[in-house]
Amino acid sequence: MQLPGTSDELSLVRAAQTDAQAFGALYDRYVQRVYRYCYYRTSNTHDAEDLTAQIFLAALESLPRYRQDGHFAAWLFSIARKKVADYHRRVPSLPLDESHLPPLHADLEVNVETSQRKEHLLQLIQSLAEEERELIHLRYVAELSFAEIAKALHKNEEAVKKMCYRLIARLQRELEADHE
Repeated sequence: MQLPGTSDELSLVRAAQTDAQAFGALYDRYVQRVYRYCYYRTSNTHDAEDLTAQIFLAALESLPRYRQDGHFAAWLFSIARKKVADYHRRVPSLPLDESHLPPLHADLEVNVETSQRKEHLLQLIQSLAEEERELIHLRYVAELSFAEIAKALHKNEEAVKKMCYRLIARLQRELEADHE
């Protein structure tokens, strides 16, 4: 089964593999999602910009080795995850500061009615295990599909869906329990 937009993406990838100028179309398609992911992982505009540039440079340099399997976004975010992990090994982790974050993804914002609940949700997300935070970032910040997340995390798509749904349900229960 082919994902929507996959054939268009494959033609962009093929063109970029033979012509570096054609990589610009892939950059345009993914730069906002990659930047948002980096920003949420670093809480720093400058570092997010640097990481985004490093990620696209690494992708361009590695593009000849990319296997065209219809999961370019998963491949790109695998690079992003590695670059962000390298960043966190070099730079000490700081607590998430809501005042420096762009607005939450619309799907989450609908469920968060007040600024107090929003702040509490951010605290809950920060308290999650690293793998759970990563899942939230890939799904709601980077806006990857379950198939793309599964590919990036080297997991089964159904397992990723189940983990995500359970995680969201758990966060919702914790928000409701604390709100009562």
